[in-house]
Amino acid sequence: MALKLKGIEYEYVEEDLKNKSPDLLKYNPVHKKVPLLLPNGKPISESLVILEYIDETWPGPSILPSHPYDRAMARFWAKFLEEKCWPAMKRACMSTGEEQEKANEEANEVVMFLENELIGKKFFGGDTIGLVDITANFIAHWHRFFEEFSEIMQPPLITKDKFPNLCEWVNDYTNCSFVKENLPQKDKLAQLYMGRIQAAKAAAQ
Repeated sequence: MALKLKGIEYEYVEEDLKNKSPDLLKYNPVHKKVPLLLPNGKPISESLVILEYIDETWPGPSILPSHPYDRAMARFWAKFLEEKCWPAMKRACMSTGEEQEKANEEANEVVMFLENELIGKKFFGGDTIGLVDITANFIAHWHRFFEEFSEIMQPPLITKDKFPNLCEWVNDYTNCSFVKENLPQKDKLAQLYMGRIQAAKAAAQ
């Protein structure tokens, strides 16, 4: 999304993380995971590090705010999304029964911080898409998925009744042209999600 926002051409290569390619192991021997950016063959790993590199390297719309305080706040919320929000939402989406009820409660508590952060704003940074919005991309595309396949997860994690600001943000974000063109296909998300659910159930037996 950051490269699209900047208008930078790139080659996208998917990785099978169950059968990691020699290139991934070569260029990211420490973590052995994606995402990985290879500008001129020089590897850069970790999502937030990559986003800041893109912003500092190429011209175009800024991803980080210009004011030091606003930049610090953007980094704070981006880290919150990666370290708190994503794990909590993942647990809620991957668990079942009583465990899911508890996980939903924990996820709701975390997501409410994002809901409050969006009060009076179109995007997390104000009127334009920035670092926090791109980091929160997973919320936007998974929310679309669960809206369409609502029978998969009951009760839904994010609803307009509980999180009106966040739902409005999802709508505004996913309707930006460069975002809409590059969101994951819903059938692929369904296949991925159901595969992980089945694997989790098998591991619990």
